[in-house]
Amino acid sequence: MSAQDTGHQGAEIARRTERRWATLSVIIIVAMAVIAAIAGIHRATMPQARVETTDPSRLHLSGEFVESNLGSVLESNGAVTVRAIGQQYSFTPACLLVPAETPITLRATSADVVHGILIQGTNINTMLVPGYVSEQLMRFERTGDYLMPCQEFCSFGHEGMWGKVRVIDKAKFAELAKSSGRLSCVGQ
Repeated sequence: MSAQDTGHQGAEIARRTERRWATLSVIIIVAMAVIAAIAGIHRATMPQARVETTDPSRLHLSGEFVESNLGSVLESNGAVTVRAIGQQYSFTPACLLVPAETPITLRATSADVVHGILIQGTNINTMLVPGYVSEQLMRFERTGDYLMPCQEFCSFGHEGMWGKVRVIDKAKFAELAKSSGRLSCVGQ
């Protein structure tokens, strides 16, 4: 076998190898596109199991999000429910008081435009859409303060829309909950 035949044979092997890898790459891309399309169609045809609505023009006046109902409350089963409202350019309450090592349900909505709650240092991230109630399950293992910026651009002034989550000891929270119904960081 001559050097020319060896070189020709090596080039042919390289072409076949490149063709196989190119074919495999195209198959992977097509498969991912098909999976994305099926998932997108499924999500579009399968709405959420439960969608709650609310009237954003009456949030502070009546219903679940009336002023006196905002903040944290200890439920009879030991879980905590937190209710909050986002509005340009603040959260009400501005500081959420919650216990550590406890299941917490955050129920929140927006009074005006789309806002977002992002609790830094956690995987808690939800959008607040006017007319809809967002529900987010969370649990904090450590006590401390967590920053809570609005993570959806909501107009000029958005950069100043910050809240805070203060996580305290579970026993201290239970003690505070006995003395007052709704809790926030005010006075803490």
